[in-house]
Amino acid sequence: MTSDDDFARPGRPRSLQTLTALSPEQVDAVLALLAEAARTDGQQAVSEQGRLQLRGGEREGVSHLLLTVGDELVGYAQLEDTDPVEPPAAELVVHPSHRGNGHGRALGSALLAASGKRLRVWAHGGHSAARHLAQVLGLTLFRELRQMRRPLAGLDLPEPVLPKGVRVRTFVPGRDDAAWLELNAAAFAHHPEQGSLTQRDLDDRKAEPWFDPEGFFLAEDADGRLVGFHWTKVHREEGLGEVYVLGVSPDAQGSGLGKALTTIGLRYLADQGLPTAMLYVDADNKAAVSVYERLGFVTHETDLMYRTET
Repeated sequence: MTSDDDFARPGRPRSLQTLTALSPEQVDAVLALLAEAARTDGQQAVSEQGRLQLRGGEREGVSHLLLTVGDELVGYAQLEDTDPVEPPAAELVVHPSHRGNGHGRALGSALLAASGKRLRVWAHGGHSAARHLAQVLGLTLFRELRQMRRPLAGLDLPEPVLPKGVRVRTFVPGRDDAAWLELNAAAFAHHPEQGSLTQRDLDDRKAEPWFDPEGFFLAEDADGRLVGFHWTKVHREEGLGEVYVLGVSPDAQGSGLGKALTTIGLRYLADQGLPTAMLYVDADNKAAVSVYERLGFVTHETDLMYRTET
């Protein structure tokens, strides 16, 4: 969420469209807007999941809000209403050269109306303008997501110790899809964004240029059942290796498997010649934060989620 709360300047009329799917031309315009905002803000205003959901036609529970002035796209918001319990979640952005004109407030107000005033909104980077807009819209801070980083140069981690009978191999696209989705849902039953991934979501990621099954590690027990995984991601241009998703089956937690998988993934990323590792973790997950801090990670930046009062 990046924006402002001033009133719109007189001149060209402002219009707002809400769509369930975008044309290829609209997708290109939104991506160009996001890229320009990222250059100014230092990070993306819309998450990877949100960017993937721009393409591929209609998706259940997802809508796109396009704010234009004349024929120029100046703002974008995405609303996802797929969680059966939590309020709909949104992300929004205004083009840097069009901020200070009330466009953010217009998008935010439209999101509140579309969600029936039950809304969660991400503010990536937690900038002061986004905090101010959240206050204007009557939203309160709900969640803090930390991005943590550590150097990979000179990585000195102990040999990973796997639980008895567990072995680690890499992901085989197609063959492992269903089993991984089942494990992911179980490992992240408490985390609706990650735990609700579908085959389409997995296919979206497998189609991305960064996808590499050699960096997607699966742990299976003596019966061949998946019990854990560490999916790494390489951001080559930024020189970053990411602990993308790390999950352990509920019945294997506390066995040391998570630590072993973390070590295996970090060693893989270091072998790719990347200088830095990163990951995301909820600030209130004290146990995970403590584990990552012991592994040398420190907080780099913070994403904030705001929500309407319940």
